[in-house]
Amino acid sequence: MKNLGRPDVPSRRFVVRASVLALAGALALTGCGSDKKEPKAEPSATRSTSSVNVPSGVTLTEAGTDLKFGQTATVAYEPNPERNSVLELTVKSAQQGSIADLGSYVLDDRAKASTPYYVRVGVKNVGDGDVGQTPIPLWAVDKNNTLIQASSFTNAFTKCPSTPLPTTFAPNAVAETCLVYLVPDHGTLTGVSFRPLQAVAPIVWTGPVTPATVAKKKKAS
Repeated sequence: MKNLGRPDVPSRRFVVRASVLALAGALALTGCGSDKKEPKAEPSATRSTSSVNVPSGVTLTEAGTDLKFGQTATVAYEPNPERNSVLELTVKSAQQGSIADLGSYVLDDRAKASTPYYVRVGVKNVGDGDVGQTPIPLWAVDKNNTLIQASSFTNAFTKCPSTPLPTTFAPNAVAETCLVYLVPDHGTLTGVSFRPLQAVAPIVWTGPVTPATVAKKKKAS
C-alpha cells in the first residue's frame, strides 16, 4: 500500500473518513478523483456491556473517572453482540496538527475548517474475547463537549496511522497506535473520552497538548 502522498496517476484515489458525533455532523475528506464517497460509519461501543465477562482479579475503572495522559483505564468493550472483552486503555499524549498535513487530500469546506489532532494510545486485551479489527473505543472531546470519532484512512498515513485494532486481538494482545481526530470549526481538543453508553458518565483523559510544529522559513541567500 502506497504511503500518503499526491498520487502519480490521476485516477488513483485516496480517502480518509471521519465521523463527528452529536451536533457537529460529519466531515468527509476525499482524495484525487472525480467522484466522492460519503463517510462510512464504523462500528462503535454504544451497546450495553453487561454481558462482558470480567476475569477474576480484573477491576473495571469506575464510570466518570478523570484521568491524566499516561494513566490507564480498564473497561468492558462490546463492539457487537458476538464479540466482547475487557481492555486496558492508555491515552499517552496528544499533539495538534495542521490541516496542511492533509495536503494530499481534496477537502470540503467543513474539513478545511477543522483542526487535526494526533493522539497516541496503548491498548491491552485483559479479557477473554477476541475483538480484532474493531475501532479503538476512544473519542476526542472539544470545548462544546462534542464527541468526535477517530478518522480512518484507506491508504497509509504515516504521520498517524489511525487504524483499528489488528485483525486478531486476542487475550493478552497489546497494541500501540496513533489516532487522528478532526475537531470541527477550528476547534480545540480538551480531552479524550471512553463512553460506552449515553447514559453512562464517561471516563475522560486530559493533559497538555503539544502545539503544532511550525515549519521554519528558509533564509534568503
